[in-house]
Amino acid sequence: MISRIILTLRSKAPVILRRNIGVCAPALQKATDPIQQLFLDKVREYGQKSKSAGGKLVEPSPDIERELKNELDKVAQQYGGAAGEDMTKFPEFKFTEPKVDPL
Repeated sequence: MISRIILTLRSKAPVILRRNIGVCAPALQKATDPIQQLFLDKVREYGQKSKSAGGKLVEPSPDIERELKNELDKVAQQYGGAAGEDMTKFPEFKFTEPKVDPL
């Protein structure tokens, strides 16, 4: 009895899965909700703006730029940099060759 049920499920399972995937796949690719579509549009728009900004803030206001500058100056001061120094850049090291006296 149980083996007959298992054999029936085994033969019909691929058909059922194929039908469900065929129905669900197109539905999952489209935004079904207008709010979801609006969210996707805004994310794509922000992605384009961030690429065009070239790594800087996207549409910053003067207040936000001033706040960013103050925070970067505060971090520079905490870690030993000057007020206008760019702390996001890796430091350059210059080593001089030591003079060795011959024996």
